Amino acid sequence: MVVVGVVLLYPALVRSNFLFLFGKSPGLEELENPKVEQPSEVLTADGVQIGRYFRENRSPVPLNEMSPWLTKALIATEDARYYEHAGIDPQALLSTVYFTLRGDKRGGSTISQQLAKNLYKIRRGESRGALGSVPGLGVVVAKTKEWLTAVELERRYTKPEILRMYLNTVEYGSNAFGIKVAAKTFFGTTPDSLTPVQAATLIGVLNNPTAFNPRFHPAASRRRRNVVLQRLGQAGALKPAEVKALQAEPIVLDYHVERHIDGPDTYFRGAIGQAVSKWCDAHGYDMYRDGLRIYTTIDSRMQDHAEEAVAGRMKSLQQQFDNFWRNKGQNPWVDEEGHEIPDFIETQIKRTESYKSLAARYRGQPQRLDSALHAKRPMKVFTWKKKDRDTTLVLSPLDSLAYYKHFLQAGMMTMDPYTGAVKAWVGGLDYRFFQYDHVKQGRRQAGSTFKPFVYLTALANGYSPCDRIRDQRVTINYIENGKPMEWQPDNVTREYTGINMTLRAAMARSVNSVTAQLTEKVGWGKVADYAHKVGITSPLLPVPSIGLGSAGDVSVYEMVDAYSTFMNSGFRSQPRLLARIEDRNGNVIQQFDPVQRRAITPETAWLMTYMLRGGMEETGGTSQGLWDFPELWHKDNQIGGKTGTTSNYSDGWYMGLTKDLVSGVWVGGEDRSIHFFRSQQGEGGRMALPVFGRYMEKIYQDKALGYDYGPFPKAPADLNKRRYQCGSTEYTSRRRRSSTDTTAADALLEQLNVRVKVDSSR
Repeated sequence: MVVVGVVLLYPALVRSNFLFLFGKSPGLEELENPKVEQPSEVLTADGVQIGRYFRENRSPVPLNEMSPWLTKALIATEDARYYEHAGIDPQALLSTVYFTLRGDKRGGSTISQQLAKNLYKIRRGESRGALGSVPGLGVVVAKTKEWLTAVELERRYTKPEILRMYLNTVEYGSNAFGIKVAAKTFFGTTPDSLTPVQAATLIGVLNNPTAFNPRFHPAASRRRRNVVLQRLGQAGALKPAEVKALQAEPIVLDYHVERHIDGPDTYFRGAIGQAVSKWCDAHGYDMYRDGLRIYTTIDSRMQDHAEEAVAGRMKSLQQQFDNFWRNKGQNPWVDEEGHEIPDFIETQIKRTESYKSLAARYRGQPQRLDSALHAKRPMKVFTWKKKDRDTTLVLSPLDSLAYYKHFLQAGMMTMDPYTGAVKAWVGGLDYRFFQYDHVKQGRRQAGSTFKPFVYLTALANGYSPCDRIRDQRVTINYIENGKPMEWQPDNVTREYTGINMTLRAAMARSVNSVTAQLTEKVGWGKVADYAHKVGITSPLLPVPSIGLGSAGDVSVYEMVDAYSTFMNSGFRSQPRLLARIEDRNGNVIQQFDPVQRRAITPETAWLMTYMLRGGMEETGGTSQGLWDFPELWHKDNQIGGKTGTTSNYSDGWYMGLTKDLVSGVWVGGEDRSIHFFRSQQGEGGRMALPVFGRYMEKIYQDKALGYDYGPFPKAPADLNKRRYQCGSTEYTSRRRRSSTDTTAADALLEQLNVRVKVDSSR
């Protein structure tokens, strides 16, 4: 009686996890709403899928979108009496026991039992219980839970529903979970298009996804496929002649395995992944499991235009760069005097991970290490010479490093200044070959694109765009570490006009001497403070040269953020890459609204946009290379911007503003010692500005985007016009300005026949 009682109580003890001996069984909620692991999709603002995150690559599809050969092959092979049992097949169990006693081990699990095991991970984690690790006993407990769960599944779901869940759940090998991914991975097709041979191959894989993988074990996979075809014949789904003909066919694959992070290689994917991961940790989701739909702010069309603009400019600029140094007969890594740095590549390679790995392998064997560094082998490398941007060369590790060091790099970002939505993000030339992101990861000196923060500080503290400072040689005296110091900022030509320039004209022409004097007047510490207020987050040194962009390194991401504050009436919008997140059923579980805070007054912000328009509207303005892009100048369009170039032309910048968008572009070598050596090629107006010009032409031409030409917002109603009109009419002309449009100071320059030379630190 005791034995009978235990047998009768045993199922209840297992289900209740008595004394934690048997492990957790799926509850009612889990049975009625099973959570199958699904990849999370990443989509652009315009609905284009750009990637997925997953551990088990699975995309469920309904049964009516699957080839009927799949269900026929599955039932014929795995569970011939599927429609006759209620989750457990007694006949199959007795058959299993019989053959096992004869030494011929066979499986007796029904499709429902297999689904229970796969769906609820019955043999893993907290489902194991204290008895799970006991040899023999753990298997009995696990089998019991599979039987009980299979019966519960049969009670709650129809036979077709169980087939659908099964085919969408099981592993098919090569990290393909679910029939949709399996069909794509092995045959490059969809589940509804699978032929009898293809369906039989995939069903055959289920018995052992590794041993019967058609990509890696084609012979074994074919034998197993033929068994499935034979079972289809026995079930009456195929005629004997058809079985024989199909068994003779080879397995023809169209194999494309997907990674855990699937989609095109892009620079912003890392930033998106970090943001989503942080959100998931805070809200209890798993982006690799929960089938989230992650909508980003990136617009795929604008992203394409940005990538095309960067690639188009960088391809031609690289050719100029190579020709420049080839004509000089030296490599582009040079010191302050323009002399090639000796042993540059040998020094640089010691910082790479590949060198550290080789050094560890050949520790104490310098000759073998040297041989490894010089050993040549075929490598696929980046090139601008082919459309697909790759080619194969025979190179050593040292050769490869030298090859890549020759390339100029670039970073570009566009943001909606009013919402903080990042619309385009180009972190480099090609993510396949250059993983370093020059938008957010890279930080370089900003050159004269930092100057607007000096003028911002001045305007916020009572100055006007019409105030004047003379362009003259000056000496700045200051104290550093308790010692008196002096600094004499140079204009690039070492020439000074002597003109008493308006602040607007001085910023437009990027005059160092005026900026340095203004920095001293407002205080270099204050300049750092205001830069941080509007969006710069990197450390800045409060030194006299801060206004010329040499007090700290900043990123394109920060600069776009800061310049956007000017367009957004003084509100700083936190840059956003995420728009919303939906669950697997399409329900919005998080909307990412703009996050803004007041940074500067609306009056100061508008005056800064007026100052930045000076690059186009003042004589000698450094943005006037944009006249070479005629599609920018329609319907009284206005553009503001600032060029920037650092010492020795290591970094070329352009920050561009329209009424709707703010964009930042950086161009330079991977190392600061890699650069042009003359302003004719190396300044920001020639390296970075054309990227912005080409990009904005594409944006305006793409009418589907909805960005139109037009002037900047009008000045605040309470703004004293005398603060910015400087005694003359505000400039609004779309054409190159004539001598009649000049200020009094400009007219004096023309009378003296003095040519205003543009500062190379722009």
